[in-house]
Amino acid sequence: MSPKTRRIGYARVSTLRQDLERQLRALKRYGCDLVFSDKASGKTVAGRPDLEAALTQLDEGDEFVIAEWDRATRSMWDGLQIIKRVIESKAVIRVLDRSYIDLSTPMGQGFMALFSAMAEDERQRIIKRTHEGRQVARERGVKMGRKPKLNAKQVAEIRQRLANGEKTRDLGDSYGVSRSTIARVGA
Repeated sequence: MSPKTRRIGYARVSTLRQDLERQLRALKRYGCDLVFSDKASGKTVAGRPDLEAALTQLDEGDEFVIAEWDRATRSMWDGLQIIKRVIESKAVIRVLDRSYIDLSTPMGQGFMALFSAMAEDERQRIIKRTHEGRQVARERGVKMGRKPKLNAKQVAEIRQRLANGEKTRDLGDSYGVSRSTIARVGA
């Protein structure tokens, strides 16, 4: 690396409950000068402001360091877009969990496109399994979603009280719910 070359790191997890620490430690050990991280879905590049910020920081000769390629993207298209942006910046990509691939070569870039396609396939399989699991649960009678704030008796009472002219604010206070909940009951 020349004296001007910077190592710009990126890490991502998909939910707030997941921990970035392992990826951040790997980027620090590698010697990244700047580290960006997102806690957001990997479905698209959109909605990951730190990925955008990291890619915007890249200058000629910089090294864009990704802790884990399949965490950076779950879509072949997004993976190709990341590679394209790095190449257009005249920077190089280093992927810590795929060190055997040299992304400064066309062959290495092709391998990353393949890995992106495999990550997208895995994401689609996760979505399919989740959908199938929900369907099986519904067939067994499992109720999905949030529990209703009001039971059937309360809904009937609210409708009657609204018909008698009571205000949604007063009813909301009385039942411990918002005015909009009362308004939906009355609709």
